[in-house]
Amino acid sequence: MRLSAVLLRVADPERLAAFYADILDMTLHVQGPNRRLGYEGQDAELLLMPGGGGYTHDGGQRYWKIGITLPDVDLAAAYLRRKGVDVSTPKQFLDIGYMCHLKDPAGFVIELLQHDFQGNRPEDAADPAAPFAGACIGQITLRTGDIAAEDAFWRAQGMRLLSVQDVAQYGFDLHFYAFTDEKPPNADLWSVENREWLWKRPYTTLEFQHLAGAQFAPAPDYRGLEIQGLAESLRDTFGDPLRPG
Repeated sequence: MRLSAVLLRVADPERLAAFYADILDMTLHVQGPNRRLGYEGQDAELLLMPGGGGYTHDGGQRYWKIGITLPDVDLAAAYLRRKGVDVSTPKQFLDIGYMCHLKDPAGFVIELLQHDFQGNRPEDAADPAAPFAGACIGQITLRTGDIAAEDAFWRAQGMRLLSVQDVAQYGFDLHFYAFTDEKPPNADLWSVENREWLWKRPYTTLEFQHLAGAQFAPAPDYRGLEIQGLAESLRDTFGDPLRPG
């Protein structure tokens, strides 16, 4: 099994695909009216489909963001600014990770997350001329008010819980699932030790931002997930579609 794509409906797939290919250095594949983009490797891809538009990033919605993990966030942010992209200043967010954020031209949020915490990055971790070499779509982030239901559903599909991260001062915690046989270095899934290990995984994790008891609305332009190896189409605990890859 493999988490193979996140499906987003957009007004102009060809135009938006150019941003991901030309700016974020993803490889583009044309599939009829759809545009499929991603990095080389085991991670998920973006599947951009026509028929959307007017997306607004809304804290009340189920869909939240994608995260791109890569060796050097500072280099990537500087590169994006030279390309005219508005990107936040990279910083260490608590004991979670060193990161920054941007939006694509349709308004979908992208997080850039460094493999290593601030101060831990090796020298010459990335080539300044190719800051997205070694990048992958490391996370697809959804929001939930019922992590017990999510946990039961995704374990039943074959996913493993790899990390739980407390962000109590902001009122939520984070739960990361993946189709993998790997186990984190520390058996305590709350351990900070596991986090830099997690950001280096070559596959995509499904991240849940859990706000206990919260209710969320669907994001109309988020059309669910594609899972390679899924026998038939399903709906997740929220009702969003899951389709075979």
